[in-house]
Amino acid sequence: MNIGKKDYTFDDLIGIIKMLRSEDGCPWDRVQTHDSVKMNLIEESYEAIEALDSGDKDAFADELGDVLLQVVFHSCIGESDGTFTINDVLRHVCDKMISRHTHIFGTDKAATPEEVLDTWDKNKQKEKGNTSITQDLKDVCSYLPALMRAQKVSKKSAKSGLDWENISDVLSQLKSEIKELEDAIASGNTAYIEDELGDVIFTAVNVARFADIKAETALNHSTDKFITRFEAVENAAEALGKPLSEMTADEQDKLWKEAKAQTDIV
Repeated sequence: MNIGKKDYTFDDLIGIIKMLRSEDGCPWDRVQTHDSVKMNLIEESYEAIEALDSGDKDAFADELGDVLLQVVFHSCIGESDGTFTINDVLRHVCDKMISRHTHIFGTDKAATPEEVLDTWDKNKQKEKGNTSITQDLKDVCSYLPALMRAQKVSKKSAKSGLDWENISDVLSQLKSEIKELEDAIASGNTAYIEDELGDVIFTAVNVARFADIKAETALNHSTDKFITRFEAVENAAEALGKPLSEMTADEQDKLWKEAKAQTDIV
């Protein structure tokens, strides 16, 4: 292989990974297993999304390369184990794209993005042999972030017609769940509190669904907002020459309200 050339191919990447995992290759790469590197796939995927949102297209391309590396790495491990190869990965994904786009490769009709999604779901259910919405709900990956999983489950279940009429009904349910959480907290029963807190969060996710907002994105935004406000409070305390930890509750509250006013969306 011509190391350092301007343009590499997909086969070059495969060759590099195989070289690294060969007997004379890298001691670290050689001993890795699917299990030892599995979390890297998640980490690299999140870093790719972060790069995309940053607006830096070159950084995004770089991070996508890291995601692709994980796919090829697992494929090379699979080939070493005699379980599957990169060709099996390509076959699966190509077969899936063809079988689920029956409006392109078959006889189905889909003229809008919404109709395409309906066709995709129908074909996915057919592939998996699902005959009920419950099976669809169970098929939602349990390893997804909890908010994302809850919203996907809620969206799928709504297709049954078992759903709130409007967002006002969901907000009323949220208030009811909060009252039940207050009762649970008053009881001091940890399992009860956990159960009711989960109900509050699940209902809040449905508020996001009705508002056509991604709950995961909303919570990340609020977390970032909290960090920004906390930094403002900490800087204000430093400017006053008094550590935040030594301030009274009233002093801290005053600084927090000032920081909040600067970041509130009107």
